[in-house]
Amino acid sequence: MKPKALITGITGMVGSHLADYLLAETDWDICGMARWRSPLDNISHLLVRANQGDRLRLIHGDLRDSLSMMHVVRETKPDYVFHLAAQSFPKTSFEAPIETYDTNVEGTHRLLEALRQHAPEAVIHVCASSEVFGRVPKEKLPINEECTFHPASPYAISKVGTDLIGRYFAEAYGMTVMTTRMFTHTGPRRGDVFAESSFAKQIALIERNKIPPVVMVGNLQSLRTFADVRDAVRAYYMLVTVKPTAGQYYNIGGDFSCTIEQMLDTLISYSTVKGIEVKVDTSRLRPIDADLQVPDTSKFRQHTGWQPQIGFEQTMRDLLDYWRERSDQASTQLVR
Repeated sequence: MKPKALITGITGMVGSHLADYLLAETDWDICGMARWRSPLDNISHLLVRANQGDRLRLIHGDLRDSLSMMHVVRETKPDYVFHLAAQSFPKTSFEAPIETYDTNVEGTHRLLEALRQHAPEAVIHVCASSEVFGRVPKEKLPINEECTFHPASPYAISKVGTDLIGRYFAEAYGMTVMTTRMFTHTGPRRGDVFAESSFAKQIALIERNKIPPVVMVGNLQSLRTFADVRDAVRAYYMLVTVKPTAGQYYNIGGDFSCTIEQMLDTLISYSTVKGIEVKVDTSRLRPIDADLQVPDTSKFRQHTGWQPQIGFEQTMRDLLDYWRERSDQASTQLVR
């Protein structure tokens, strides 16, 4: 029988790109978990395959419901699990911390408990986040896996829990669970609540004369290392197929580092509109910011041989083109 993979959060940016990758590069059957109310925009190109049962199936599930998780795992009996579903926006977590904790911490526990009972042999990827490291002093850059956690948002705190729960199930129950701390990754389908996608969306709307030539921004001084989402999902595939080691945890990230301001300047340089202004919107500022996010990814690269293949400039061009294609439909009511 062909291997079966379960992707939680298949309707998100990463989940949808992972589905694309697995359908193109493997013969696996894919089951994607989504909440019944999740928008399907990111997988609209896959819905014909899902409706025809062509190696892709969608199943409704909610991390906040234990019975739902039991049902999903019993129905799918996966060989591989990519746990990507989460409340993933740090700024929102300041406004909805309890929902964030329930979804990300308890939700991960519910999923892993269901897997322990009904698919204990599965190879499982639990996606934590580089945000677990939070506020890192300059002398500790680049950040390796043993750097102290200092989370700077309820989201980051929840991902500390996600990370530790994954390792707990590996150590306590002998399950093949591995956790990743993926640093900034972006590209087409990135939600407009995230800085680089918000900027690209605003530039696309400016080019269509839908909003004034002003990009609204938050903290521009944060330093980030960027990777392309398409490189990220290839890394996740290699994680579960190249010598998967229970209980291991890895930093994954790109090669190119710059400030948010430099990233914005790059996007603006690609615009057909000249003289775009930049204005700080205080509502976009976090109470605390993880402002130095530069990883040491040597552990993962040495273990799997993974290397990023898509450069920063290509990622930014593709992200801007994605929003240009959507600019006729993109809402101008809430330009984030």
